[in-house]
Amino acid sequence: MSDQDKQRWERETYNPAVRRVPERKASFETESGLPVEPAYTAEDTGGTTSLGLPGEYPFTRGIQPTMYRARPWTMRQYAGFSSPEESNQRFRYLLAEGQTGLSVAFDLPTQTGYDADHEMARGEVGKVGVPISSLADMEELFRGIPLGQVTTSMTINATAPVLLALYVAFAKKQGVSLDGIGGTIQNDVLKEYIARGTQIYPPQASLRLTTDLFRFCTAEVPRWNTISVSGYHMREAGATAPQELGFSLANGIAYVQAAIEAGLDVDEFASRISFFFVAHNNLFEEAAKFRAARRMWARIMRDRFGAKDPRSWMLRFHTQTAGVTLQAQQPDVNVVRTTIQGLAAVLGGTQSLHVNSKDEALGLPTEESARLALRTQQVLASESGVADTVDPLAGSYYVEHLTDRIEEEALALVGRIDDMGGAVAAIEAGYQRAQIEESAYAHLKLVESGERVIVGVNAYETPGQPYVEPQATDPDAESRQIERLRRVRLDRDQATVAASLQRLEEAATTRDANTMPPIVECAEAYATLGEICDTLRGVFGEFKQPED
Repeated sequence: MSDQDKQRWERETYNPAVRRVPERKASFETESGLPVEPAYTAEDTGGTTSLGLPGEYPFTRGIQPTMYRARPWTMRQYAGFSSPEESNQRFRYLLAEGQTGLSVAFDLPTQTGYDADHEMARGEVGKVGVPISSLADMEELFRGIPLGQVTTSMTINATAPVLLALYVAFAKKQGVSLDGIGGTIQNDVLKEYIARGTQIYPPQASLRLTTDLFRFCTAEVPRWNTISVSGYHMREAGATAPQELGFSLANGIAYVQAAIEAGLDVDEFASRISFFFVAHNNLFEEAAKFRAARRMWARIMRDRFGAKDPRSWMLRFHTQTAGVTLQAQQPDVNVVRTTIQGLAAVLGGTQSLHVNSKDEALGLPTEESARLALRTQQVLASESGVADTVDPLAGSYYVEHLTDRIEEEALALVGRIDDMGGAVAAIEAGYQRAQIEESAYAHLKLVESGERVIVGVNAYETPGQPYVEPQATDPDAESRQIERLRRVRLDRDQATVAASLQRLEEAATTRDANTMPPIVECAEAYATLGEICDTLRGVFGEFKQPED
């Protein structure tokens, strides 16, 4: 269809219809504000040059030729309760129900490098995830779970080297070889400065620890994904879909550049980089976003960094449905939201998926709601038909247009950050944070005006909604965690701990030394997370947020 044909259709068919029955709105746009036209044709797409075929560069249609026809995505439900014991029970339950990978949420003290008995941890132990203060906690968390038979994702950033070291130490105790364990450590500290705030050290020191982990895993833990560059948290903070891509890929560029400058060959580590994205409610925008992300990263790695191995060009990603879209009002409706979001992730070609439970706006999910969230994935995989062909949306004029448009806007953001000197310089200037705050404010205004409908919140409200009982938490979990930590300190060999911490300090102060081997040594000696992080604080200092 030519432009002339479309113009004729608009003049002779579309416009008269609108005059007879006006449309619902004067204009339509995606959740991110991209304009949506009434109809699209081949003229609105970039053609076939950017599309390719599944498993081939630029991977718009997926990184594997068969995708889910070979096996479904990894169903990795996120869990972390107020104690390692409770979390272990939930992991065992989910594995018994058919989950195919583990995903661990950690509490705030663990994320920020404080032991459970530190004054900064008071009242926060076990509140938003599992507390891990030493190897003893890791032993309890994975008790009875053979690490060589599951893959584990750990959502942890500033303390990622310590948590990986604890996992490695426990794998050794299980007798599992390090080349036999697999999983992902998030390890994306740059987005902490932008959207979350759980960073510990200044940016350059954080990049040093990241590249040290890259080097260690390349040599010792080859099946481990050394970083999961996260757009998720920036989107949760209010970013648009193009911002989610632009800012996360700019961070990815910074990590790759830092690793190359540290002496690593790009093809030695690039295939173990993964990404973590969110799936929001707009089905087509989200699916297009994932397709655009693969294409962008393939070109960045091949053309910008000169990677030769096709595996280095492949963007692999985990998806979680959008926590920010979960509503306390009418929580059953959240099942509908997360189903659409999960469908978007699958249509977009995700490698693994977490579907949020319907009651997470109220508290920790119950076993019943967690099972329903897992069943949502299983229905998508087994009953919907979306896993039967590769990239079923390919060729849709609308989807291809959205893919092109999101890529265009995201690349413009990457270019802007490049002009500022890269992701770290842009972070220090507050650029990404300011952009996200502006987008979040725009979204809020649309919701408050009623222009953007949120079912059950600003439309279709149900008075006198029944109370939903959230998952109960153990009020004694904090005291038990502190008691276990006390026993660890009493039972360990203090001289061995002191010597391992000293070797860590020496490695951290030596420019070309890798900090990961001594961190593993500290973990094996039952040095605590807080002791390890305090040692690094003593060398690197702490990040201070610049004043506005």
